[in-house]
Amino acid sequence: MVPKIRRGSRTHGLLVYLYGPGKRDEHTDPHLVGSWDGFAPDPGRDTSPDPDPKVTLARLAAALDLRVKQAGTKAEHVWHCSVRTDPGDRILTDEEWNTVARRLVHAVNLAPEGDPDGCRWVAVRHADDHIHILATMVRGDLRRPRMNYDFKKAQAECRRIEHEMGLRKLKPGDGTGAKKPTSAERFKAERTGRPETPRETLREAVRQAVAGAASEAEFFARLREAGLRVKLRHAPSGDVLGYTVALPGDRNRDREPVWFAGSTLAPDLSYPQIQRRLAEGTADAVTMPEADTGRSDWSSPARGRRTAAGIAERAATLLDNNDDDAAAQLVGVGELLDAVAQTSPAVTRSELASAARSFERATRSHVRAERADTRAIRSAARGIIQAGGALGRGEDGGTTAMLVSTLVLVALAAARWHSARGHAQQAEASRRTAEHLRAAYRQAAAAPMQVLRDQGRALPEAQRRAYETTIRAALPENRTRPGTSTKNDALAATLAQAEQAGHDPKALLQEAIEMRELDTAEDVNDVLVWRLRRLAQLPAHPGEAPRLPQAGTGRTKPASNRIGTRTAPRTATRPTAPEPRNGPPRR
Repeated sequence: MVPKIRRGSRTHGLLVYLYGPGKRDEHTDPHLVGSWDGFAPDPGRDTSPDPDPKVTLARLAAALDLRVKQAGTKAEHVWHCSVRTDPGDRILTDEEWNTVARRLVHAVNLAPEGDPDGCRWVAVRHADDHIHILATMVRGDLRRPRMNYDFKKAQAECRRIEHEMGLRKLKPGDGTGAKKPTSAERFKAERTGRPETPRETLREAVRQAVAGAASEAEFFARLREAGLRVKLRHAPSGDVLGYTVALPGDRNRDREPVWFAGSTLAPDLSYPQIQRRLAEGTADAVTMPEADTGRSDWSSPARGRRTAAGIAERAATLLDNNDDDAAAQLVGVGELLDAVAQTSPAVTRSELASAARSFERATRSHVRAERADTRAIRSAARGIIQAGGALGRGEDGGTTAMLVSTLVLVALAAARWHSARGHAQQAEASRRTAEHLRAAYRQAAAAPMQVLRDQGRALPEAQRRAYETTIRAALPENRTRPGTSTKNDALAATLAQAEQAGHDPKALLQEAIEMRELDTAEDVNDVLVWRLRRLAQLPAHPGEAPRLPQAGTGRTKPASNRIGTRTAPRTATRPTAPEPRNGPPRR
């Protein structure tokens, strides 16, 4: 049940609309379902001997405005609240809508129950799924009612009504959500053939422009490169004070561009908030994967995604620590999702774009990080954007699957972090993000995982049994979620390739398991495959040639436990010759 509140100064004009044919949806059988005293004249169902709807409507407007005229009020005095049920809800009766209206005017202190001086109000129904409450904000004692936080109070009452009437329960908000398009904006978008309103298009474009930006100049340059109109507001000193953006071709009735300030698109897109984000997390040059000294023909998009996977894993760990400072990581994860969505191949772009849009809600809350260091994750986003689009095959496609697999766990960690703080809308947005990412992962991982499964099945029987024993010892059955895959073909193939590259498979597998929890993984084996391939510096696409340690440069396991810098022991002697490739040839 969604309440929408507006204020105005034309009682008669609003009644004319409510009892009229409607400007978009047809108004069917408009009539009163409730009023301040239960005896207000109803222009829709006047039972007098010679009814004239216009006369009855004028009588109703005069009755509502009686106290307004007595008080001589000139300020806005009309309180208008539309209340709509969810499309899947049952149709409420007039009596039930009357109850809803009475509870709402009581909740916002317009007409408290038992108060004879409460404001006058009516509730008009002209459709099955919603009513309009019109109240005049002057009490019987000619004072204005105290109506602080009326929207929050109406929202809270709607949540209680949903529970009591068996309606769909919406998530309570906290005032940090982006402003929704107005009805006029939606109707204009439909008339002009746009799939979404300019406000929504601009919000996404600005969000993508700030992802990984290193400076204000770069941010504004990206906006212009995206084809937006950009107008800066300067102080007398020449310093920038703010910005507005407009879509080319989007004009008002005077043929002037329709400008939107960043703050009207979303709270975190205001100029001061963007300044703060750039100052706290200046995106430096991206660090390439460790030990990138061997033979390699990886493309830049693949390197950027591989690096980002390690940084995202660390963000998930910080979120699992349940510290308020992890709030800064959520902003960085949002930028990383925007960067991946912008540069992804066509097969995954739609789901990744949906994931980025969903997670946008999860990046905002009232929690503020005291120690906000987002340089690493913003640098990862910057590196992905600078590297350009991935091809969607070979190493590019494999590292996309590697990164998206990690981002699924990050989104679920964000959902837990928000749930622990009572952020219902943000937690739900995080869970929706995880579902979109899982769909994108299945698309990106289909080819490389199939190659790995084929390679695992092609291993010699004795070698395969040895890896199966290692996997069962390190990952007993109770460590996997019921109903998930327990086939170890791809995992066995990855362990074989890691050992071939000079790693201890048992130690490496244990390290991958201990990096963080696996309980929320849809497929534990898949998660471990990508962790192992990243830790062991194996190509993300199994059809690529593995990287071998250089002779005389063997390493011992360092003491550091930081994600993205930890490596397993390597052989100090000459590298082992690679086995023949069992998978299909590289495309």
